[in-house]
Amino acid sequence: MPQIDTSEVSRWDQHGRRHVVRVRRTGVQRTISCETCDWRQRAQFLPWLKAQEHLVEAHQATVDPTKG
Repeated sequence: MPQIDTSEVSRWDQHGRRHVVRVRRTGVQRTISCETCDWRQRAQFLPWLKAQEHLVEAHQATVDPTKG
């Protein structure tokens, strides 16, 4: 039975709202899902980059909370 790992990419928009996209890995397959708009996509390569692109394009969320 494959192990399931989950991570997240979060960004804030210009109004101070936090948007989160979760990356879920089962075996070699990764599923990306947005908590804000329920957008979902399968991604085998570069799922975190695709998550960041979704946050920018769909929510204009560009502020990275991990950057000072």
